[in-house]
Amino acid sequence: MSIISQFCLLPVKSHTSPSQTQQFTTKSRLLSPTPLNSTLLSSGAKREISTITVKAAASSESFEWGSEKPTTSSNGGAAIAVADEETAVDVDENSRLKQQLVDSFYGTDRGLKASSDTRAEVVELITQLEAKNPTPSPTDALSLLNGKWILAYTSFSGLFPLLSQGKLPLVKVDEISQTIDSQNLTVQNSVQFSGPLATTSLSTNAKFEVRSPKRVQIKFVEGIIGTPQITDSVVLPENVEFLGQKIDLTPLKGLFNSVQDTASSVARSISSQPPLKFNINQNEGSWLLTTYLDQELRISRGDGGSVFVFVKEGSALLSP
Repeated sequence: MSIISQFCLLPVKSHTSPSQTQQFTTKSRLLSPTPLNSTLLSSGAKREISTITVKAAASSESFEWGSEKPTTSSNGGAAIAVADEETAVDVDENSRLKQQLVDSFYGTDRGLKASSDTRAEVVELITQLEAKNPTPSPTDALSLLNGKWILAYTSFSGLFPLLSQGKLPLVKVDEISQTIDSQNLTVQNSVQFSGPLATTSLSTNAKFEVRSPKRVQIKFVEGIIGTPQITDSVVLPENVEFLGQKIDLTPLKGLFNSVQDTASSVARSISSQPPLKFNINQNEGSWLLTTYLDQELRISRGDGGSVFVFVKEGSALLSP
């Protein structure tokens, strides 16, 4: 367009190209049985020849410019269409792989109960997603990292003892999350526990520093034990499983019902207490590598080679 606009600004003069006139005259002589002398031509014939020559020159220029413009426009439009089509295909493929990955977590208890076949399937799907990472430099897109992320799967064996707490009678690990504040460069890891009598949480606060386009260095500074929230209305299950045996709790329901009022008053008293905080002395810290990131899924690898798959809070991927 810039070339065309500059061409349009050039001064336009009405003139006849000598070379084109010469070519036309030469062809005319070949076709004519006798040579023509310009002195023998009438003024009307001269004007006719001049008009034909000018039209031929204009037609040649129009053909030259006209043949280039549609080609350029067509090629540009085709390139944009192909790029848009490839982007749409990548988005659809990523969505399919993400859903397939999350579906593979079913029944694994965040990786704790995953079989060797399931682990192999998870690794394969993660590898495919990492190859299609839409955010090559996650630390340059801190707005995407910001927010609360729910742990959906991990191969980190250090978390397995914590996850196994859910196998204890009446104790359940409700949620493991990681909240990133990109403005203050802080990370909070939190585990929510629940039981028939109370709920509580265990959290750690950390600072992080950006070390590369994909890696951050994390240093934990504080631990927090949340104030237990006593349940006003005690809900006792009919039975619990312990060491492979089912224990019937029906006889205890009468006892629990009798302490409902006492539990309610205790709940109000304990819940008003502040959480317990303690310092964490960590000299070197640890690093975390983000290998896939979009608006709803994050895949990270720890310094021990372990994998963490997080889903953004509120994402449809968390729906059962």
